[in-house]
Amino acid sequence: MRHDIQPNERAFTTKEVAEEVGIATPTVRKYGQILERNGYEFFKDGDRRIFVKSDVEALIAIRDTDLPLDETAKGLVKRQKERLESEETSVAVSDTYDNSLQDPNQLKEYLKLLTQELAATREMNVQLSNDMSQLKTTVSRLQQDHHVISAGIGNSAQKTQMKIEKLTEQQRTQYESLLEQEREKSEYLERELQSMREEQQREWRSQNDFNKKLEESVNRPKGTWEKILDIFRS
Repeated sequence: MRHDIQPNERAFTTKEVAEEVGIATPTVRKYGQILERNGYEFFKDGDRRIFVKSDVEALIAIRDTDLPLDETAKGLVKRQKERLESEETSVAVSDTYDNSLQDPNQLKEYLKLLTQELAATREMNVQLSNDMSQLKTTVSRLQQDHHVISAGIGNSAQKTQMKIEKLTEQQRTQYESLLEQEREKSEYLERELQSMREEQQREWRSQNDFNKKLEESVNRPKGTWEKILDIFRS
C-alpha cells in the first residue's frame, strides 16, 4: 500500500486531473486502469481513485509516450516501487494513513475532494438526465414523423389505386364503345352488301327478261319495224 503522500499535499479529482493533463475524463480513467493493470497503486476511497502530484506526472508520461501504453506503464510501476522502497519506512503505512486523516488540513483537503467528486457526479447525473430527455424527445419526434410518412404513403397509394381503377374503367368503357361502333359499322356494311346483291339480282333478272323478250320478238314472223316496236313496247 502506498505511503508516499506528503502532509498538505494537494489531492486531485478525476475532472481536475483531466484539466491538468489536458485529456478527457474517460481517458483519465482509461490510463488509470492501464497503470493498475500493470501494478501501479493509487490512493483509494473505496473504488474511487485519489490522485496526487506523482500520479498526475505518471498520467502525463502515459499521454506523451510513443511506446505501447502497457510498456510505458510497466516502467512507471517500476519507478514507483523503487521510490517507495527508498523512502523511510520507520512509520507504519497504516499509521501514516491514519495520521494524514488526523491532520486538519489534510482532512479538509480530503473532504474538499469528496465534495468535488460529489458535485461532478451530480453534474454528470444532470447531464445524463438532460441527454435522456432529449433522446426521448427525439425518439418521440421520429415516431411521429414515421406515422406521418406512413400515413402519407398509405394515402398516396390509395389515391394511385383509385386513379388506376378510374383509368381502367375509362379504358373499358371506351373499348366497349369502339367495339359497339365497329359492330354497327359491320352490320351496316353487311346490309349495304345485301342490298347491292339484291339490286344486282334484280338487274340480272330484268336483263334476262329483256333478253328473252328480245329473242322472242326476233323469232316472230313480223316485219323488221314491228319487231323493233314490240321490243320497246315490252
